[in-house]
Parts: sequence; C-alpha cells; structure tokens
Amino acid sequence: MYFCYIDESGTPDIPGTSSHYVLCGLAIPIDSWKKCDNQIRRIKHKYGLDNAEIHTGWILRAYLEQNKIPDFENKSYQERRALVYTERSKEIYRLQKAGNNKLYKQTKKNYRMTESYVHLTYAERMRFIEEIADKIGSWQFARIFAEGIDKTHFNPTKKITVDEMALEQVVSRFEQYMRNTDSTPISLFGAIIHDNNETVAKRHTQLMQKFHKDGTLWTKINHIIETPLFVNSELTSMVQLADLCSFVLRRFFESGEVNLFNRIKRRIDKYHGKMVGIRHYSNDACTCEICVERQRKKPTS
Repeated sequence: MYFCYIDESGTPDIPGTSSHYVLCGLAIPIDSWKKCDNQIRRIKHKYGLDNAEIHTGWILRAYLEQNKIPDFENKSYQERRALVYTERSKEIYRLQKAGNNKLYKQTKKNYRMTESYVHLTYAERMRFIEEIADKIGSWQFARIFAEGIDKTHFNPTKKITVDEMALEQVVSRFEQYMRNTDSTPISLFGAIIHDNNETVAKRHTQLMQKFHKDGTLWTKINHIIETPLFVNSELTSMVQLADLCSFVLRRFFESGEVNLFNRIKRRIDKYHGKMVGIRHYSNDACTCEICVERQRKKPTS
C-alpha cells in the first residue's frame, strides 16, 4: 500500500499571486514510512529544527534583520535568536508608531511564519532544504506525481477549475502507477493524504467521490481507497515534503531554477523510460525539460 501525500504551491485563482499553480503528490510505500520519517528527523535535528514545520517558501525567504547584526554567522544559535527577536521587536514598534496598519499586520505574519528558522543564515537554510531534497531523491521506492499549470494559458471558461484539473491529473497518475506496478489483478492500494485546506477540502472530497463512481477522464479508480484524508501539515512531516516538492517544481516552471529540481527529479514517475508522472500545462513554445521530454502536444484538457 502507498500513501500519496499532496500539497500545492501557488494559487489556483486567476490571475492570483503566481503565474503557476502546482499540485504535487509524493507517494511512499507504507513499509518505508518509518524509515523516511526518521531520516528527515535526523536532518532537522542537525539544524536545530526538531519541532519546526518544513515550509520551504518561508524558509528560503530573506530575513533582512539578520543583515543588521554584525558577525551574525559566527554567533551561537541561541545568540542569533535573541538578536533577531530584538531587531524584530524594534521593527514592530516602529510600524505601530507609524500607523501603517497593513504593513504592520503583514510584518507580524512574516515574523510568525519564519520564527522557527531565524537562528539559521540563508546559506544554512538553503543547505537544509538541499539535504532534504537530496534525501527525497535517494528514495528509490518513492514516486512524484504533479501537475504544473501555467495560468496564463488556462481557459477560465472551462467547466473545471485550475485546482480541480490538477487534482484529476495527479489522481490519475497515482492510479496508473499502481496499475502498472501491481503484479496481480488488484492487490496494491493507495490512499491520498492532503494538506488540510478548508477552502478545498469539501470540493476535493466531492470530486474524489465522483472519480470513484465514474472514473477520471483518463482512468477508472480501482487502486485508490477512500476520499482524501486531510491532515495538519504542521504535524505530518511527509506532507511537508510534498510542500517542498511543489515549491521546487513551481520555481522550476516559473523561473527555470534547477538546483533543487535536479535533486528530486529522479523520483518523478517514469514508464518505459518516459517521464509520465508530471505535466507542464503550458503552450507549444515551452522548452522546459519536462515539456521537451514528454514531447507533448498542445493541452486539450
């Protein structure tokens, strides 16, 4: 049996705040789950992140207050934290006094989302994410399934939304992988574990119920059990890894960043040597590695 952990990067809204929306699933056989979890825990401990969530987008942001602290990189983790908190407190008080309520609220959110990582320099945070990505890439038993949608080429008059199309694609590829792997009529099963997002949970549950009843556009659903199980990513490390993979893929699609992409791409599902676990929904002019390898035609769905 496989658990397929799913998370997203970017917004499905058109235009939204990103040009791309990526939904990514990381499938792990259940007998390897404990091994994977322990390996990730060891890497987190190495960087003083034992109880921290791996939220890649927040980890890889620039923390400007660190640049204000002389010799920051040569201080202990405890000293770094104390000095960063001091700088952040000064900035919060300054914004309160200035009366810029919008910036004050956004800054407080930025600080809250990054407080677990402030003891690490940017270079250390990047090395942490690289080590996690390398570890995922080394798991020969794991598979990545993903859909990257360039929203500038998505027809908003379609009867299906961006996130619904992405879910149908990822579910279909996960089902097809198990069908190709199963050595008997039906003995291999999988479950989808989704980051808990209240805005999509009900809709995706209903969509999965429809898939079980009618199949997707490409396949019947015989190997995936139940509707998605929605969990708190803060408490589930494997969903955090799906967050990392979706972030890496979006940055690859949007900006051509390959450092992290190259570390995880070997886990993208292949069949007869062809990359089938991922699609970049774009136009015929796209020359990214995924579009070239798939040799895909203009999207029709």
